[in-house]
Amino acid sequence: MPHSIGSLARAGELATQEQVASRRIFRLTLGVSLSLIFSQAINWPLSFIAPIFTMLILGLPLPAPSLKAGLKFVLALLFPVYVGALILIPFVEHAHAVSILLITLALFASFYYSARGGSAIMGMFMTVGLTIIIAVGSVNLDALLAIINGLAVGAVSGIVFVWVAYAILPELAMEPVQGATRVKQAPPSAEAARKSALRSMLIVLPLAIFFLFSSSSAAYVAIMIKVATMGQQANSDDSHQMGRDQIESTLWGGLAAIVAWQLMSIWPSLLMYSLVIVLSGLLFGPKIFAGKGMHPRASMWSYAFITMIIVLAPALLDGQSADGASMAFFSRLLLFVIIALYGSVVITIFDAFWPFNKESQASNAI
Repeated sequence: MPHSIGSLARAGELATQEQVASRRIFRLTLGVSLSLIFSQAINWPLSFIAPIFTMLILGLPLPAPSLKAGLKFVLALLFPVYVGALILIPFVEHAHAVSILLITLALFASFYYSARGGSAIMGMFMTVGLTIIIAVGSVNLDALLAIINGLAVGAVSGIVFVWVAYAILPELAMEPVQGATRVKQAPPSAEAARKSALRSMLIVLPLAIFFLFSSSSAAYVAIMIKVATMGQQANSDDSHQMGRDQIESTLWGGLAAIVAWQLMSIWPSLLMYSLVIVLSGLLFGPKIFAGKGMHPRASMWSYAFITMIIVLAPALLDGQSADGASMAFFSRLLLFVIIALYGSVVITIFDAFWPFNKESQASNAI
């Protein structure tokens, strides 16, 4: 690198695209690592919640979120959870048909919001909140409240570590790109947004209904977060690439989790865990950020990084030395692969019967 990023920040000079991308990669690695290490160190049952939220924000080329924006992100996650706990759970216990209808409408609304041009982060947080309340829908009230409280703490902590990462590594002023023009993209049409939202809902809804009425659904919180991210990943009209990306992101994330698991088995310690996460961030980061914006396949690699965290963190909570920990790790990973294959098949079948036309493809943006 021809100039030090730190010296550029101090001198107030304009940074090149390469330097801006490097800063974002280091910020992503720092924020996710600190968030996950902190969560693991205090032994939260849902230690993977905070780093996932940190990753979702730092994985985009955005300026540091304001306090108002941070509160919006947290509320976008917690509002569906608390409202769902008050409204949905009674129907789950006494009127299954009504609960399925409410879940269907809520999922479609969250996907439609993103597909119509709404904030991708807000849409993701709303979907994750909905799927989590679905995952714990059949457990007793005390367990449900404990999970909701843990989710709230994780969400707030995730946002805090976003601010910490930006405070340590603030955004650099980038030199303008010669010949670049700012083109304002038209929002997707309502028809294209409905199709996209319907496709995402058809991926998530059958799995959500299954876990909603599963007696051990509380154990599937991590899996439902993966399902939620998969639904948002499919919230695009680029069908030829999207099914492949769902499988690839799961396989790459699973491979990274296996390597990390094996390294942790050599020296199971928080220090090794820290080094593994830092290394993962540095490897995934260049596949997420490139130049002034995002890598062409940034979405796939971002979901791969999220998959790694979702697979690895719950397994480490089980304990490396615990009986059946390795079996639980690989069983969860296999389930993730099966779910990804299922999602890819749903996309293929949906687009075979209801393809997107070229006009909607040109107008839709993720």
